[in-house]
Amino acid sequence: MPSETAPPPALRPGTAAPPPRAARGEPRLPPLAPGPLSPGPRTATRGQRIGLVLGLAATTLLLLWLFSAILTPFVLAGCIAYFLDPVATRLTRMGMPRGLAALLLLGGMMAAALLVVLLLYPLLIAQVGTLLARLPSYVASIGTAVQDGLAALEERLGPEVMDTRLRDLAVSQVGAILAFLGTAATRLIGGGYALLSVFTLVVVTPVVGFYLLRDWPRILRRVESWLPRRYAGTLRQLAHDTDRVLSAWLRGQLLCCALLCVYYAIGLSAVGLELGLILGIASGVLSFIPYVGSMTGLGTALLLALGQFGTWEGVGMVAAVFVTGQIVEGYIIYPRLLGDRVELHAVWVIFALFAGGVAFGFLGVLLAVPMAAVIGVLARYWLRRYLESPLYLDPPRTGL
Repeated sequence: MPSETAPPPALRPGTAAPPPRAARGEPRLPPLAPGPLSPGPRTATRGQRIGLVLGLAATTLLLLWLFSAILTPFVLAGCIAYFLDPVATRLTRMGMPRGLAALLLLGGMMAAALLVVLLLYPLLIAQVGTLLARLPSYVASIGTAVQDGLAALEERLGPEVMDTRLRDLAVSQVGAILAFLGTAATRLIGGGYALLSVFTLVVVTPVVGFYLLRDWPRILRRVESWLPRRYAGTLRQLAHDTDRVLSAWLRGQLLCCALLCVYYAIGLSAVGLELGLILGIASGVLSFIPYVGSMTGLGTALLLALGQFGTWEGVGMVAAVFVTGQIVEGYIIYPRLLGDRVELHAVWVIFALFAGGVAFGFLGVLLAVPMAAVIGVLARYWLRRYLESPLYLDPPRTGL
């Protein structure tokens, strides 16, 4: 006897098909449920993991290369949001809505920046005019002082050591260097809109910064939900270490630069240097680059002091201002604001800043320190893994 599930017998040629079940009064059978899908692999292979990492890295570099011309305001807005996030979090814990806290912080920062521009920009423009008016006399004074110094060396060491042509070449090169520095400073201050346009500075960056600061915790939670579950704990720890290093360095270094700007501007103006304000602000900003910025400011200040005063006493006073500033920075400001929390070596920071500038321009300079912090944390993590692995712990071979 055939079973109920057996297929119906094939129809003979010339016979009609039977009527449907509904026409015969039989109940309609439910449709057959689809069979279970074959489950995919539950564990990713090593090739898939490597492909994911390489794919993300390649995509990031490609996007930076394609959109580097328009990414600067967005990266700058991200830096502002990252810098203000702890303050916004504290205000939120005190009961203030996150959106209102972000609006007040961004509005306060814009008001402070506008006040600084309104107060300092006319003074800076006036000092640029002074530089342009006094530059020929500065060059002549510096040339005379260098020529007198080389003549004294020639008398002391003899003409076979200090040749006259070498002396004339040194004098001309010093004048050319000073003229180049003055022209570069004039172009930088007078045409700074070429670096960041007014529209970008006033509109795009604050708006993007507001939305990033308002949604910062939500963005972090969303990114955290995308982490691979297998490595989520490790990636969270690496992100925490990167945030600790980066926040300590970035916030501490910005405060150091602000304090040094005020100190150098007041100190150089107090000793009578005509361009003390502009040079002091530039020296404080350049202190963002460890050692290189301070040495550049010192060399430029000594040349300007030699051109203005024409005596070594004036040069000594300017040098004393910078030496005192370096002592205060190294023994008071830097240890109190940064201390031992910073794990970014000065050489690594210098290399990252120059490499980022060469690769992506101003955008690379903005991204240099965060990328240096990430690479440093990853390098220390892999170094710990290596020191705990058999590659390092294998005992030496005792015999052949």
